[in-house]
Amino acid sequence: MSYAIIGFGSIGQALARAFARNNIEVTVASRRPPEALLPQAQAIGPRVIPGTLQEAVKADVIILAVLFEGHRDIGKLLADWKGKTVIDAMNTNDPVETLDNLPSSAFAARSFPGARFVKGFNHLLSRTLATDPKVQGGHRVVFLSSDDEAATAQVADLAKRLGFAPVNLGKFDEGGALVQARGRVWGPLIFQDLFKQQP
Repeated sequence: MSYAIIGFGSIGQALARAFARNNIEVTVASRRPPEALLPQAQAIGPRVIPGTLQEAVKADVIILAVLFEGHRDIGKLLADWKGKTVIDAMNTNDPVETLDNLPSSAFAARSFPGARFVKGFNHLLSRTLATDPKVQGGHRVVFLSSDDEAATAQVADLAKRLGFAPVNLGKFDEGGALVQARGRVWGPLIFQDLFKQQP
């Protein structure tokens, strides 16, 4: 299984740290050329590999850590996203009316035809996401939602490998609404830093 993070700002770098901590190779890419990302990537760890956007979309699992308005451009990189799992770590300031009254992830998924689309890793501040999720016998919770249960299970497995405790909230229009920061309407679980104790 191959992994990529598209977007190498504060969220992208925080997620890259999680991969590096667990010795999992991940490609990182943005609109900047790979050489521009190299110093930050090397500072995080040797298995954080800068690449082009075209290289990043070859991965099996792709985390979107771009500004919400940039997701359409990423979607255009492939005509067909079949076989890809896309994790939406984005939030948006767009009011619901501009998103066809859809949850932001359901709206964004339209730009990735054929992809298995899962919302996750979006509800934590980047500085929180960057820290080790294993604390005093517990694991930091990440909330997941998707209309594809199998994709949610796949992303939950990745979250566990990265040291987090995944919690499945259900479909986009159900539990997904609990973790959306959209316009002036924030879900009640946004920025909630919760831990799950090991049994």
